[in-house]
Amino acid sequence: MAQPIWQWSAVDTAKAIRTGKITVQEAVDAALGRMMETNAAVNAVTVDLSDDAQRAARRADGIIKSGLALGPLHGVPITIKENVDQRGQSTTNGVPAFANMVAVTDSPVVANLRKAGAIIIGRTNTPEFSLRWFTDNPLRGLTKNPWRDDITPGGSSGGAASAVALGIGAIAHGNDLGGSLRYPAYACGLATIRPSFGRVPAFNPTGAEERPPSQQLMSVQGPIAREVRDVRLALGVMAQPDVRDPWWVPAPLEGPALPSPIKVAVCKTPAGIACHSAVAQAIDSAAGYLSNAGYAVEMVDPPLVAEIAECWRTLLMTDTKIMSEAAMREYGDEDINQVLGDYLAASNVRDLEGYMRALADRTRLLRSWNLFMEDYPLVLAPVSQVPPFPQLEDLKGTARVREMLDEQSMLYAVNVLGLPAAAVPTGLHDGIPMGVQIIGPRFREDLCLDAAEAVERGTGILCQQLWSKT
Repeated sequence: MAQPIWQWSAVDTAKAIRTGKITVQEAVDAALGRMMETNAAVNAVTVDLSDDAQRAARRADGIIKSGLALGPLHGVPITIKENVDQRGQSTTNGVPAFANMVAVTDSPVVANLRKAGAIIIGRTNTPEFSLRWFTDNPLRGLTKNPWRDDITPGGSSGGAASAVALGIGAIAHGNDLGGSLRYPAYACGLATIRPSFGRVPAFNPTGAEERPPSQQLMSVQGPIAREVRDVRLALGVMAQPDVRDPWWVPAPLEGPALPSPIKVAVCKTPAGIACHSAVAQAIDSAAGYLSNAGYAVEMVDPPLVAEIAECWRTLLMTDTKIMSEAAMREYGDEDINQVLGDYLAASNVRDLEGYMRALADRTRLLRSWNLFMEDYPLVLAPVSQVPPFPQLEDLKGTARVREMLDEQSMLYAVNVLGLPAAAVPTGLHDGIPMGVQIIGPRFREDLCLDAAEAVERGTGILCQQLWSKT
């Protein structure tokens, strides 16, 4: 491994530590050095945990010397998003009023990462209330995309994606209610998996009340990384049980082999909206890689995407109106209040009867995809129907927000369905990362990641091109 340690994959870093090729201290020092070198330019890591990480590294090296069993991420540097509880840290969610809301215990995903031996080197930025596809807030400021300053790094896990793309940690934690894992991965040239609903346990002890119903059903925790194999490794760690999440399901991480060739439905017009030519080209490239790898690729649109997208807008915005709007109006700044108003205006907020009917109808939508996936177990689709947005594009008014919601329809439709979806880059267009998502049946993240690896083999590790610039 001639390249610097901060460029190594999580898989290679963990192996090098286990075999004694490097120490945990060396791995952590490399990641912290990279953070010191690059973070100021992008504002991805908002809480520097260098001192804690150094102490944890010394303990981790001591464990190796003692001969105790090592976890699968022992000594691997990672980051945690500022919207989940981490013991001793504030769960700010990008809101100044929450700056002193210090967690006394870890959320399940953080606890699982610690148990696996990961070393947390920092916390990453998120928009206020983690609502936007951009990462900016009055507490921490704007996060930039390391590829180009004028485009979004994605949201709400924009800090996570920007950090790991630059080599600040091998794995970044994020979450996904409306594409907040897949969109930042897309914007920053990374790989991720939006796990199935019920796969990774979630709970924030600092929460004043339980989350709204649609968030419980549609929000998931997951990893972002530079390589698909690191995503697979981190998913196995994050998915360990935690009794605090009653939705967690003890499903195996590997399912039975499917008859070959596995059929892949290729979708270029989700909700009847054609993709930008650069996005269509990315889908064609990915389809070619999958075909070369032995998949049976067909141009077939999956069912009811427009209705599913409408269901997301209805359920989430009705929940937000009833359970979250008052706090967002009180504690949010002018920007988030403008965006919230535009989201509400662009959505069909319902009364109690309408909400109940929309929630009930969700089952019909899930059934339609279950039946479709009997024939096509995988769906190759855009993450977004357009290249990554210019920074803060959602501040251009209600009409533009409506357009953006249409352009992201395939992104957040997946959240309604509760299905796993891997995102993987396909290359650059005018210097901007492009990519696709691969959607699979519930609890078949393994199928999504297998297909993503086939695309990655054709594309290569995109961030290596970024490092030559920074």
